[in-house]
Amino acid sequence: MLDRPCDFRDLLPPRGSLLGLDMSQRRIGVAGTDVERRLVTPLVTLQRDKWARDCGRLAGLVKEREAVGLVLGLPLNMDDSEGPAAQRMRDWARNLGKALRLPLLLQDERLTSSAVSFAIEEGRLPRPRKGQLLDHYAAAVILEDALRAMKG
Repeated sequence: MLDRPCDFRDLLPPRGSLLGLDMSQRRIGVAGTDVERRLVTPLVTLQRDKWARDCGRLAGLVKEREAVGLVLGLPLNMDDSEGPAAQRMRDWARNLGKALRLPLLLQDERLTSSAVSFAIEEGRLPRPRKGQLLDHYAAAVILEDALRAMKG
């Protein structure tokens, strides 16, 4: 489990897709890249369940997408400190990384929900229907941020 995008990049093969995850206590938003890691696509929002079921569904997506790494949003406080939510994410990510045996990057997820709302207001994302979940769009923002940081 890594915090630095450049270290994560160095562990990856030259080609292969990545999955981005936006985790909450209720849902997991999932986004993915193409094998060249140029295009990010929001994929699905999963309802959280027990650890084994969540891990199994993510393992299925890893296999289906032939993912070579995972990027998880890390909920830092606005002052850069880590609160209880960030520690829970670190623990969950550590377990997920061991279970799936993939390189894993923790990416700052601050303001991703605001970025999604702004993109909807600008018309860059479709306006959601009532009750539609947007977690997979937040996962796409997290993954795009990580890809930009990996280039720099």
